[in-house]
Amino acid sequence: MEIFASVMSEVKCQELFVQSRNAMGTIFTIYLYANNGTRAGALFEAAFEEVERLEETLSNYRETSELSRINRLAARQAVTTDPEVFALLQACLVYSQRSNGAFDVTVGPLMRAWGFFRGKGRYPTDEELHRARQSVGWQHMQLDLATRTVRFAAPGLELDLGAVGKGYAVDRAVRVLRGAGAKAALVDAGSSTLHAMNAPPGKNGWRVCVPKPGDRAQTLSRVTLRNQSLPTSGSYEKSFQLEGNNYCHVMDPREGTPVQGVLQSTLVARDSTTTDALSNAMFVMGPQAGKKLLATISNSRGLWILGDLDSQRLVEWQWEDCMDDSKKEMPPARRRKATVEKQREQTPIY
Repeated sequence: MEIFASVMSEVKCQELFVQSRNAMGTIFTIYLYANNGTRAGALFEAAFEEVERLEETLSNYRETSELSRINRLAARQAVTTDPEVFALLQACLVYSQRSNGAFDVTVGPLMRAWGFFRGKGRYPTDEELHRARQSVGWQHMQLDLATRTVRFAAPGLELDLGAVGKGYAVDRAVRVLRGAGAKAALVDAGSSTLHAMNAPPGKNGWRVCVPKPGDRAQTLSRVTLRNQSLPTSGSYEKSFQLEGNNYCHVMDPREGTPVQGVLQSTLVARDSTTTDALSNAMFVMGPQAGKKLLATISNSRGLWILGDLDSQRLVEWQWEDCMDDSKKEMPPARRRKATVEKQREQTPIY
């Protein structure tokens, strides 16, 4: 999955700079405008240092991370954690409540049972699935504000911040860039979560293209973003086939099984932490229930792609409100068929 941002012009006093680094199991890319390379380099360094700090804190792949420490100890005792991690876990509980459990950071045991933790996926045994489901449930994560502690009320419970961690890192990187005086930037976490900070010089916003599922060369929709986030959840990146069925890495924590029938969901709203979490929830919930969730989010826009790679159906929620005028004028039949976005028109490729 890739998202493309096109900047159509530059002004003499500012130049566009781009830098990418590996982090959180993906590639973070930052596009920013600065007066010179020295200034841009300082901004890049500050933002990427923040992303790297958060990876060290929130990764469940690193044994030394704060999240791994909580996972090891919280089933046996209340674990005091730092204010930042505690606040993020509090936010996760709110997202779980708002989505009726469709978003759930305790999904770790299910990811392991279905083979998606460090793997490409496999079908679990009945015993494995039963055991994993007994260890999942956001209600079992107990937070004590007075002592700033985390306690697991179910054995085997394990936190996995994969559905919110990159969004949080994007928000923090944007905050660092703002604090350092950056005027316009686009921060991308693995082409699945991005935030557009302000707008390129002389423009109303960052022009972003959402690709068609399974074909990065084709554009499904074009939108213009300014101080907004756009995360995309997809089922086709990590999945396996068994007896004609496709099983993806996105879990429905309420059922204990991978989500089926949804190829992709995209959300536009204000901050990346919230949109990352609720994009995952709207993917799990599907359009009917997901639209009710989006109605509670101020100025949100949503898009679902249902079906499979050979037969796709598009469902929108106020999506036309953020589309480019040229795209709005397209008839519905054509909007549902992605058009080719020529490589040379994408500057920079995003």
